[in-house]
Amino acid sequence: MKYLCLAYEAEDVTDTMSPEQWSALRQETYEYMASLRESGHLLDTQTLQRAGTGVLVRVRNNDLITSDGPFIETREQIGGFLMIEAEDFNEALRIASRLPSARLGTIEVRPIEMR
Repeated sequence: MKYLCLAYEAEDVTDTMSPEQWSALRQETYEYMASLRESGHLLDTQTLQRAGTGVLVRVRNNDLITSDGPFIETREQIGGFLMIEAEDFNEALRIASRLPSARLGTIEVRPIEMR
């Protein structure tokens, strides 16, 4: 079964990391992604640019409304995603729990709707 893992990160936490700490975290993440790819669990992954680079789009009464980010009053913003293949939800949770960014933020795991 396929699952989407959304990695929410607290930019105020990552902003205070030293370059060495940031580099070590990134390296640990790359190594974990490589192991997931090798085991067949990782289908796709992408890192997003900072929340402030995004734009929120809404259509109300046929009018386009845009807002510059960040948009939600929260400490954590989506920093990236992983599309994984797991035997079941419990395995997906185990995979997500080993993501290095889970120590600094939150990983949301959601099953992909099968059509």
